Amino acid sequence: MRALYEAILRAYEEDRPVALCTVIRTRGSVPRHEAAKMLVYPDGRIQGTIGGGEMEARVIQEALHAIQEGHPRLVRYTLSDPLQGDPGVCGGEMEIFIEPLLPPAVLIIGAGHVGRALAHLAKWLGFRVLVSDDRPERCTPEWIPEADRFLVGPPEEVLPQAPIHHQTYIVLTTRNHPLDVRILPLILDSPAPYIGVIGSRRRWLLTAKALMERGIPPERLARVRSPVGLELRAETPEEIAVSIIAEIIAVRRGGSGAPMTADIRELLREAIPG
Repeated sequence: MRALYEAILRAYEEDRPVALCTVIRTRGSVPRHEAAKMLVYPDGRIQGTIGGGEMEARVIQEALHAIQEGHPRLVRYTLSDPLQGDPGVCGGEMEIFIEPLLPPAVLIIGAGHVGRALAHLAKWLGFRVLVSDDRPERCTPEWIPEADRFLVGPPEEVLPQAPIHHQTYIVLTTRNHPLDVRILPLILDSPAPYIGVIGSRRRWLLTAKALMERGIPPERLARVRSPVGLELRAETPEEIAVSIIAEIIAVRRGGSGAPMTADIRELLREAIPG
């Protein structure tokens, strides 16, 4: 058990998604009982076992789907009659909870003043913080001490190796729009739920036009949020970072970003009917 939990910690520190499969209920004759655990990696490798055989093979496939989709699932198996599609003949029943472990992360591409402020805020909120820049002097613990990992070098070299999954929120805080034109084709088809690009409307228009001239259709560009963040009339790097992280939280939690202020008269009518 200790080795399995240590493997989960290593996966977290390496920004690798995994799925933890736990037997939560059994009845009758089964190969493993409650609390048996198995860790599944994206390449299909496993650590631990929940019983082996066809049933375990099916759980591995379910775990791979859970990693891809980012959602947990509960699977049930009857182990009686393979001719009816059952994955075994033990005679019992098993329920397995499959939990994808995807550490929420913010990938900041561009280690300028806003990127630095965003890293500080994201780390405070509990995100893993990954920082990428082609300037070695900016992509350092001295400049951004909150970063968990640095991806230093030209975007074409480092971003294809970046650990991007369904809980990775990407923000381009780059120094100019030609860099955005180079970077976006590398991440547009990633499973990231959020891609934001800093800059004015005009900067985004220039970037989008350049990308469409390269053959990228508007439908693919529509997933990009630019200008990035919520409208706060933010000016300082720290204020801009707040507007960006607020939008990320809204996307992650399913919020609208609208003010929650309620009309006191409406509240009184609800509290005192009639």
